Amino acid sequence: MIIEHLSNYNPVFLAFAATLFTWMVTALGSSMVFFFKSINQNLLNAMLGFAAGVMIAASFWSLLKPAIEMAEEAGTTPWVPAVVGFLSGGAFLLIIDKILPHLHLGLSEDKAEGISTSWHRSVLLVLAITLHNIPEGLAVGVAFGAVAHNSDPSVLTGAIALAFGIGLQNFPEGAAVSVPLRREGFSRLKAFNYGQLSGIVEPIAGVLGAYLVLSIEPILPYALSFAAGAMIFVVVEELIPESQSGNKTDLSTIGAMIGFALMMLLDVALG
Repeated sequence: MIIEHLSNYNPVFLAFAATLFTWMVTALGSSMVFFFKSINQNLLNAMLGFAAGVMIAASFWSLLKPAIEMAEEAGTTPWVPAVVGFLSGGAFLLIIDKILPHLHLGLSEDKAEGISTSWHRSVLLVLAITLHNIPEGLAVGVAFGAVAHNSDPSVLTGAIALAFGIGLQNFPEGAAVSVPLRREGFSRLKAFNYGQLSGIVEPIAGVLGAYLVLSIEPILPYALSFAAGAMIFVVVEELIPESQSGNKTDLSTIGAMIGFALMMLLDVALG
């Protein structure tokens, strides 16, 4: 009943609403700074591993698999859009990674990546998480844009499952920004604002992704694969290395396994 009702709405609006939800969860995670001044490294590792697991599962179940199926239905070679889009998404994030100034958690300011800048450490940390959120918002937007080209209810439920999964892993990401900033001397309010600000790019990327696939239907399999490639780049480049700090790296592995299993469950059960 709810799915049938939602199918009457414009996919761009649905993408915007869904990515607003994921942004709100980022803000909810950032609000942990009002309760904690620091975060246990082992807990942070587990949360980052969880986020990585969710993104890996979403990349296949919610993006690559549907892209291959759509290409098959269109009568084209199914692996072409999957491979081309996937590698293009990774290349896009690689270019942004080399250009956008940012700093990964736990590193000193001289380890900042991207174009050299005099921006403060806090800004660089926020930009690192913002880099995560670009492909996440794009993935949700593209998934909802696909609804316009396929009336099967499973397409819409799959997009909802993806948005919910991305939202779940945004909670630890929000905390991973705001709590370290508090530890570095920022006020609780300022640390919270920086943390939630990292998620503002998701509604923008979500609306853009949905609009593009609505405007140019043939790019849909490529767009889905592009989002998958961008997310896998973030996982391998940033989330997994950041989750391996300290001695108990098994916790990040367990977190990744749980995150993957939960996202797979959501997608298969709802999709």
